Parts: sequence; C-alpha cells; structure tokens
Amino acid sequence: MNFLIIILLVTSLLLTRVSRLKTAVTIILIQSFMVALACGIDGLEAGAVHMYVAAILTAVIKVGLIPYALLNIVEKLQYEREDHPILNVNSSSVTACIAIVLAYGLIDQALPGANSRDALATALAMTLIGLLIIMTRRQAIMQIVGLITMENGIYLVGLSATKGLPLIIEMGIFFDVLVAVVVLVILTHRLKLSGMSTDISRLKKLKG
Repeated sequence: MNFLIIILLVTSLLLTRVSRLKTAVTIILIQSFMVALACGIDGLEAGAVHMYVAAILTAVIKVGLIPYALLNIVEKLQYEREDHPILNVNSSSVTACIAIVLAYGLIDQALPGANSRDALATALAMTLIGLLIIMTRRQAIMQIVGLITMENGIYLVGLSATKGLPLIIEMGIFFDVLVAVVVLVILTHRLKLSGMSTDISRLKKLKG
C-alpha cells in the first residue's frame, strides 16, 4: 500500500509540471488505476465484495471512459500544449510540495498516531493539488485533470477513513463525477470546434 501511496503522490506532483495535454491525461489514467488498485487491495483485505464493485467502476470510468474521451479531443487539437499557465510550473511544483507538507501537518495535528496517516495525508494533498491545477491552468483539459485528481483524493479519504463507503453512496459519487466530466468534455469539444483550442482564456474575447 505504501508503494501505491508514493506513486499517487508522484503522479500528483508530475501533473503540476507537465505542459503536454496528452501526457497529463496519461498521468491521470495511471493515477486513477492506482486508486482502483488500492480499492481492490482494501477489498481483498477486508473481504468486502462492494469494494470490488467500486474498484471495477473506478477502472471502467476513470481509467477507461474518461481518458479515452479526453485523448480523443486532444488528438484533434492543432496545438496540444499549455505554455502560459497562470502559475509557472516551478512555482506550481513548489506550491504542491507545500500542500503535501501542510497535509501531513494537518493530519498529524488532527489524528495523531492514526494507522492510515500516510494514506489520509496523501489523499488531502491530492485534493489540494487538484484544486491548485484547476485554479492555475488555462486549458479546459487540464482543469478536467485537476477535477479528477481532486475526486481521486476525496475518494481516497473515504477509502482510508471508512475502509469503503456503502455501495449505493459510492455509485452516487461515481455517477456525479461521470456526469460532471461528460458535461465538461462536451463543453471542451464545443470550445475546440469554435477555435481549435481548449484555452478558456479565449472565452474572455467573446462578446454578447
């Protein structure tokens, strides 16, 4: 499990440094696969069948459907890089490192001696880094990647704190995320058709 936690932290940090959209989608695919694997391992240890279902749903939706839709859009873009983020990559990486230290400090303060300290701190750090990506990137694809990183972090919090939410709640969360991402993918697709770019800063040029 510690190995998975390290990979989740590394993938979250890498997302603050990438400029190629295709690379970002590939990283979020790997990160989501690690979350599905963590859910499957916890289900195996607890003998909980509903966690297998949650792991399969995670794999199908966040490792299969969403990355496929995002890569399909990226392949059609004329220019698939983000060269002018609001915060440059070095500053983003430093801020992400501060978020990780802050997450560990908060968990140590709130839950001293907790067995799942590393998993909870990683989950909180992923949530903060996802929020950072949403706030500092201009490309809609990167903002979707940030949203999925946040959701992966929140899901990991539930997994670490409760050893798996009831299946009906997990399915509700997956459905909400799926709907949100589908809407964003459709909007991104429309944005691409109008300007062959998913840079949301171009929306400022629109006039009513």
